[in-house]
Amino acid sequence: MGHPRRPRKKYETPSHPWQEDRIKHENELMKKYGLVNKREIWKAEARLKKYRNLARSLLAKVGSEDEQYRREVDQLLTHLARMNILKTGASLDDVLALNEEHILSRRLQTIVYLKGLASTPKQARQFIVHGHIVVGNSKVTVPSYMVKGDEESEIDYAPDSPLVDVSHPARPPVDLLKSRKPVEIKSEDVKDKGSDKPVPSEPEETSVKTDAEESKVEPESSGSEVVTPTPVDDTQGGR
Repeated sequence: MGHPRRPRKKYETPSHPWQEDRIKHENELMKKYGLVNKREIWKAEARLKKYRNLARSLLAKVGSEDEQYRREVDQLLTHLARMNILKTGASLDDVLALNEEHILSRRLQTIVYLKGLASTPKQARQFIVHGHIVVGNSKVTVPSYMVKGDEESEIDYAPDSPLVDVSHPARPPVDLLKSRKPVEIKSEDVKDKGSDKPVPSEPEETSVKTDAEESKVEPESSGSEVVTPTPVDDTQGGR
């Protein structure tokens, strides 16, 4: 624990400032979760690094019958399950498989957006900062507040907020009040809604394109044969 008047930073900056892949990834996260700056991403990475380092140190003691080892494993997995970052019954290997999005998805700003209380992540941040959101019986004005699993159902508009009125213009439509699903990672196979079969995209599109190209080329070739005029030779011969 450091000095109360000299708190340490809760994040670490990247070792190299100009990395194209990292910059693109951070920009995507900022747009996806409505973050103001990249420090919020670095704070999530620092929290994730803390969990993973603890999991690695515990995995090095696998097979130990020490009671302290079992207690630390239970405390780590129980904490992650209570924060709804991992499911109950997870293992230390699941902790190593986490990424920064598992942390960012537990922020109050993200939960407010997914519950349909705001139209966009940035609007969710605005509602929180302006005191329109409560968690239980208390207002929370910190967008980066980490929501526990049992607190998700207690998130709502503040009783004294004008957003309680359904006809308020800043309130999102009724269709968005249903809980949204988190944005999934892009997959290679795109599936139809209501069917489990992947949509055949590349083979059929290429075949259709080649047929269309061939159909376009044929009239050009036939036209080129017809265009060759015989009178040109007659005129040249007459001269």
